[in-house]
Amino acid sequence: MIKKQNIVGPKIRKLRNQREMLQDALAAKCGLLGWDLSRSTLAKIEAQVRCVTDRELLILAKALKVTIGDLFQ
Repeated sequence: MIKKQNIVGPKIRKLRNQREMLQDALAAKCGLLGWDLSRSTLAKIEAQVRCVTDRELLILAKALKVTIGDLFQ
């Protein structure tokens, strides 16, 4: 069994799906904000397999147009 590495993954997936955004599109938005994020890395974040740094949280929040607090359940 894989241990969960973050608590924001499911919320990121939910927000992305609410915006009808594909993983590739969110990864591209993060790229425009200075984080070279691949679709596979985003999938790992959403599946709670990969840790997320503070800086990455900030970029994800900006890309999804939410506050960092909105990323937490």
